[in-house]
Amino acid sequence: MSNQNVIEKFDSHVAGSYGRLPIALSKGDKGETTDENGKEYIDFGSGIGVNSLGFCDAEWVEAVTRQAATLQHTSNYYYTGIQADFAALLCGITGYERVFFGNSGAEANECAMKVARKYSSDRYGKNRGTIITLENSFHGRTMETLAATGQAVFHEYFYPFPEGFKYVPANDAMALRAAVDDSVCAIMLEYIQGEGGVNVLSQEFVDAVFAIAEEKDILVIADEVQSGVGRTGRFLAGEHFGKHADITTLAKGIAGGLPMGACLMNEKTAGVLTPGTHGSTFGGNPVVCAGGKVVLERMQRPGFLESVSEKAEHIYARLSAMPGVKSLSGIGLMIGITLADTVGKDAPAVKNLALEKGLLVLTAKEKVRLLPPLTLTMEEIDRGLDILGEILA
Repeated sequence: MSNQNVIEKFDSHVAGSYGRLPIALSKGDKGETTDENGKEYIDFGSGIGVNSLGFCDAEWVEAVTRQAATLQHTSNYYYTGIQADFAALLCGITGYERVFFGNSGAEANECAMKVARKYSSDRYGKNRGTIITLENSFHGRTMETLAATGQAVFHEYFYPFPEGFKYVPANDAMALRAAVDDSVCAIMLEYIQGEGGVNVLSQEFVDAVFAIAEEKDILVIADEVQSGVGRTGRFLAGEHFGKHADITTLAKGIAGGLPMGACLMNEKTAGVLTPGTHGSTFGGNPVVCAGGKVVLERMQRPGFLESVSEKAEHIYARLSAMPGVKSLSGIGLMIGITLADTVGKDAPAVKNLALEKGLLVLTAKEKVRLLPPLTLTMEEIDRGLDILGEILA
């Protein structure tokens, strides 16, 4: 089949809820992918941060295939060894007591909000369910996570939206303190606002969040759906800030390309969920856990996370020297590029030109966004940066 054949069939049957690019990808290997016409691309997007080990990593494929041939699914009424192994490994790496498995970042965030509200209800009654989130945040596309998202553009069409949210500007500790009253049960943040423009919170503001939360006995929820699982050179981005939230959510790269979301709970919140209070048919699926276990084991190998930081330093150094780059934001391999006026193109135009030249990149607000596989080689990185540099010049 050709790209056009696939696109025509696809558009005849699939809802038009995405602004798709005009290529149909057919296969991938490590940091590169090929479309139906045989054109190859270097991947600086990793499926929006999902393919943490790149395309079709050999160990990952073997583990997933073996599990699929052994036990592909069972209800969560039963125990499975692979889910137990994966949960133990994840809690060991992150220092959390318990984890709930879902299928996406939005589901992980839904779970986190339920945990926060039940924790507060158990201790203070029913009138303490407000969650404060940050302006420019993004927490998902379910009704509840859309309501939690601090961007007005997402609060359209689907009325009425769930209540129980307040929004404050990022890095404004005075506004945060003013918003905290007796109705608040949690503060929810992204250490790096990914969809909001790859904006990193200040250390001072993060310190203020945790101080206010401790003072008022309200919970901190860290949405690390995009920034977690080694993306920043640490397993959790919160480690860069010296913080360990009461609840942390993960998804994206946690299972290397299979659908998983995880809601991690500390000692304070570990016992909140009881039988019947939450559930997921596919959460913790054996095949997904098998893939996730390979990802976690790779993260623990000596030098792996250090290599992520080394690659990031190399990319930042090369980008900083490009005349078309005005400024950079982010941590590790979560990078936002603000374009100089001399480029004469906006971020979507750069993304489209990169596609023509064999490079996959992303955008976030006005920025070009890079979320490459954590396993991308220096040779692949340099070839991709050569393409980007040519466009920006």
